Amino acid sequence: MNHKKIKQLIAQKQKTITDRQFFASRALAAYFEDIAAAQTRRYGYRRRVKVSIVWKPKESGSARTDNGLIWINAGHPSVTMHKTRQARYEQVCGLFGHELGHVLYTDFLTSQTYHRFQESGKWYPEPPPLRSSRDRNAETEYFELLQSDPKCRKALGLISHDILNVLEDGYIEQRMITDYPGILGANLEIRRESTFEVLPTVTQMTEQEEDGGHIWLTVLQCILAYMKWGRIKYGETPLTDERIQSVFSLLGDLDTALTSQDFRDRCRIANIVLIRCWPYIKNFVDYCKDIADQAAEGGGEGDADNVLQQLLSTLAGSSAEGTGETEPVSGGTPSGTDGGSPTAGVRAATAQLAADTAKEEEESESDAATDGGEEKEYPVEETATAASAALEEEGLPMEGQSPPGACQPVAEQENGRIPLTDTSTLSAPEGGTMERDDDYKGTGYTGAASDIQRILEKIAEGSVCQELERQRTKELTELAQSISYGNIHEGVSMKVHRIAQVDDDLKEQYQEVSGDLLHISKQLQKSVLQQMHDSRRGGKQTGLLMGRRLDIHALSRNDGRVFYKNALPNEIPALSVGLLLDESGSMCSCDRATYARATAIILYDFCQALGIPIMVYGHSTGSGVDLYSYAEFDAIDRDDRYRMMDISARGSNRDGAALRYVAEQLSRRSEDVKLLMLVSDGQPADTDYYGTAAEEDLRGVKQEYQRKGILFVAAAIGSDKENIERIYGDSFLDISDLTKLPAKLAGIIKRFIRV
Repeated sequence: MNHKKIKQLIAQKQKTITDRQFFASRALAAYFEDIAAAQTRRYGYRRRVKVSIVWKPKESGSARTDNGLIWINAGHPSVTMHKTRQARYEQVCGLFGHELGHVLYTDFLTSQTYHRFQESGKWYPEPPPLRSSRDRNAETEYFELLQSDPKCRKALGLISHDILNVLEDGYIEQRMITDYPGILGANLEIRRESTFEVLPTVTQMTEQEEDGGHIWLTVLQCILAYMKWGRIKYGETPLTDERIQSVFSLLGDLDTALTSQDFRDRCRIANIVLIRCWPYIKNFVDYCKDIADQAAEGGGEGDADNVLQQLLSTLAGSSAEGTGETEPVSGGTPSGTDGGSPTAGVRAATAQLAADTAKEEEESESDAATDGGEEKEYPVEETATAASAALEEEGLPMEGQSPPGACQPVAEQENGRIPLTDTSTLSAPEGGTMERDDDYKGTGYTGAASDIQRILEKIAEGSVCQELERQRTKELTELAQSISYGNIHEGVSMKVHRIAQVDDDLKEQYQEVSGDLLHISKQLQKSVLQQMHDSRRGGKQTGLLMGRRLDIHALSRNDGRVFYKNALPNEIPALSVGLLLDESGSMCSCDRATYARATAIILYDFCQALGIPIMVYGHSTGSGVDLYSYAEFDAIDRDDRYRMMDISARGSNRDGAALRYVAEQLSRRSEDVKLLMLVSDGQPADTDYYGTAAEEDLRGVKQEYQRKGILFVAAAIGSDKENIERIYGDSFLDISDLTKLPAKLAGIIKRFIRV
């Protein structure tokens, strides 16, 4: 969809659309999805990142991501505290920029490894430096507490999660602001500044310590402030305060976490923070356990983990930790201490952890056997495999499979059909019974609403696109009427036709014929891509059929490709293409219209694959000049390729007016090279428009727009090349043999991209 048009429609109706409707609309989510796709695919990330925007004022979370979905709560108080829609949009866009930063830069795979190591009582990627007896005692107490109680282990895991998330938040926001200074970076800065304004001072946090707070939360808040904003709101607290001094002692390490592209460095810094701030952290864990015990005695929930999560969630300016199982989208080789990639480090560390775990299990099994055969615990993987085998043996569904009679998720695309098979007999089961199930409560399928919503969205999208297409046809007609066509076309009416909504018949026809044609397009793409690659790379090019320099290493070749040249690197100029098809009645003979349609499909697919803007028009005459728009430079929907199946032989042809219309549109493009291809039988024929006078008009149009930078290629079909050559000179192309079309089009395109 054309989101520029959608934004215009929203602007027209903004007086009647509430903020809740606007921010929770699918159109806005799709707009952000397109932004995410543009930024992730530049790094070769092929999976599309989804965006979900909700309006839930009572939910505490503002945004989160699992690296496949970005979830944003536009109804969060930090957004709705702003009064205007524009200000709220800036906040939502800032939240989106933050979460997209996690998708682009956070190494979720390494994060998982870090937490698995901690759960097993090991440091990752290496132990922190112990510079004093205090640090050594802190490490000893840390491991003792880690191994003393599962609840303590889980609490320390949550704390380390939060520390690592604080470090990562600062890093990814700095990267986003630096790498994307436009809409994303600017709105992220606006979001950061508004959050900093409501950030509590150290004085306020210290006062809260006596009323449900804790000194560790104050220290962690100061670390977050330094990582995200580079400054701490001291309030009236002196710099000699222990909280501030604790953060000051970590500034060098925090700077490393802020600038290093290696996620393992932030893991190292998180380990250092755990050790250096251990007295506060240990006291914080005990504090949470005491609160949980008091709540349990009073009849409330006594889970220390819930208490700890509630306390950590009060951290101002923090966000939910990103989750996922992948490396950063941007990739790259970070400046790690060992010079290796994070992925290699993760794999090596994971392998080492697995080996250590296996060794410990062997030792524990040996001890169990020595102690008289205590009950043996099997690894989770073996247990799961054995359980799956047992289920399969009993005929029950395994994990991930639906039981008999259960519902299956509905998909938009075709998942495969059973092929038709020749059969001669049918089985006749015996002993069947009829039973009544009074306990049936439904399949439990929860996707009905989303299925209907998907269909409704598709209907709404089609309706919007149809209306926009009709509006564009009107605009194109007005443009056609505003162009000065010269005295020879004075008084001739102009009308633009465009299919507003493509029906299924055209789509089915396209699928039937497109296979072989798209194969030709891919051959053309391969040839031109190599030309572009060689031009951008420069250097020595060998295997040439002609040249000034002989390649002595190639003299033994039999194909004559024994020359070479040294070429300087050259940036390929931007190219736009206009294709104009003659749809006069004479095109029905000798399959001329068929060849024209095939050429349009091949050239359109070729240009789309290489990112070359292309427009495709046909022309004929009825009561005036009829222009048929098949493809426009700025597509609203994705159906232009199907519209080209409507290319046909129609009435007469007034080539000069149609050629001027397309050339005028092409001349307004900003690309360096503008190529106009005309497919015609070379016989202009309309009322009072034929013969040598009409041909002279065509030569005049060509010369006029050549002076404006338009390059012409007139494609002739079979014997018509004599007419085309007479009118357009030597810029003609014979496309009667489609099998030779890729090589010929490649030659034309290569010639023009060297301009």
